[in-house]
Amino acid sequence: MKAFNIEELRRVAQRRLPRAVFNFIDGGAEDERTLRDNCAAFSRVRLLPKMLIDVSSIQTKTSILGKESRLPLAIAPTGAVGFGWPGGDLAIARAAARFGIPYSLSMSATTSIEHIAEKAPGRLWFQAYFLKQRDYTFGLIERARAAGYEALIVTADVPVGGKRERDYRTDFTVPFRYTPKNLLDFASHPAWALSQLRHGMPKLVNLAGVAPEARSTSALASSVARSNDPSLDWEVLKVVRERWPGKLMVKGILRADDAERAVELGCEGVIVSNHGGRQLESAVAALDALPPIVRAVGSKASVLLDGGVRRGGDAFKALALGAQAVMTGRATLYGACAAGDEGVVRALDILSDELVRTMQLCGVRRIAEIDAHLLFSG
Repeated sequence: MKAFNIEELRRVAQRRLPRAVFNFIDGGAEDERTLRDNCAAFSRVRLLPKMLIDVSSIQTKTSILGKESRLPLAIAPTGAVGFGWPGGDLAIARAAARFGIPYSLSMSATTSIEHIAEKAPGRLWFQAYFLKQRDYTFGLIERARAAGYEALIVTADVPVGGKRERDYRTDFTVPFRYTPKNLLDFASHPAWALSQLRHGMPKLVNLAGVAPEARSTSALASSVARSNDPSLDWEVLKVVRERWPGKLMVKGILRADDAERAVELGCEGVIVSNHGGRQLESAVAALDALPPIVRAVGSKASVLLDGGVRRGGDAFKALALGAQAVMTGRATLYGACAAGDEGVVRALDILSDELVRTMQLCGVRRIAEIDAHLLFSG
C-alpha cells in the first residue's frame, strides 16, 4: 500500500475508523502530555555520524532475550485489535513471524492464545494483567505455557485504569452506550461498519471466564476493568517466577531501583514503558527513563524500550542509549487498522528500511556497533 511513514498509516486508519474507535487506539491519559513526550523524547536526541565507512552491506540481526531476531524489534501487546480490523491480532502475529521478530499477545486480545500459536508460529510472548481473580490469570499463564509461548510479560503499571478523556468525549464508555453521536459516527464509516457486521463483533476471548454472565464484549470489558488488582506487588511477582518455567519480563518499569528488584527476583527482562502514555499523566518519557535502568541492570538482563517508536531512527537512538531492542505497539496497530495484513507488513517494512538507512548514514554495519559514541552530547 502507498504509505511512506507510520504517520501516513495513522492517517489512513483515522479516515477508515469511527472517531470513537480511532481515539481509543490513538489516545492517552488526561492531557496526553506523556503520550506526546514519548515521541518528543526521540526528537531531543541528536546523532553524530561517522563518515567514509563501507556500508554497502548491513546486518540487522541481533539477540533479544537470548534468541536471534532479524531486527532489534518486538511487537508490544495491544488489546482489542479486532475492533479496528477483524482478525487484526492474527494479522500482526503473522507479520511478526514473517519478519522473524517476537510477537506479544495481549491478555485482552480478540484472538485466543491457542489460535495465535497455531496460525502464526514464531517467537510468541504472552502479556498478563493481574486480576482480583488471580487463579484466572494463572490459568491463562498456564495456557500460554502449554501452547509453547517462550516468554511471559507481567504488566505492572495498571493497578487501576488511566483517565482517557478522549473516550469520554466520543461516548466510548464501558459498558458501551449507543448514543446519537456514536450511531452517526458508525454510519459515517460504512466500510468499517459493514466489515464488523460481516465478521461479527469481536470478543475478548481469553477473558470470557472473568464474567461468564456478560452478554457483550463491552459488558465483559467493564467487568475486567473493575477486576484489575490494585494489590499486585513483588510477592505476587515472586510466585509468578516460581510457576513460570520460561523467560519472564516485567513491563511498565521507569525506575532503576524497580528494575534492580525485578532482576533480583529472577526476571530475565525489563521493559521500560509508561503504557504508551495511557496510564499516569506526566510520567517520564520512556526514552528518558532508559539510561539509568540500563546502567543498573543492562549487564544482568535484557532491557527493552516501549513507547513513542514511530521511526526506524527512533529504534537506532534507543539502541545507542543501551536498549537491547525496542517494542512497537501503535505503529503496527495503525497498519492493521489501515489495511489488515498488508498494512502491518507495510509498517514493518517502513521501520526496517528506516533503521537500515539510519545505520548506513551513521556509518555502522551491525547492530552491535550502535552505541553512545554515535550520540551528540555537546
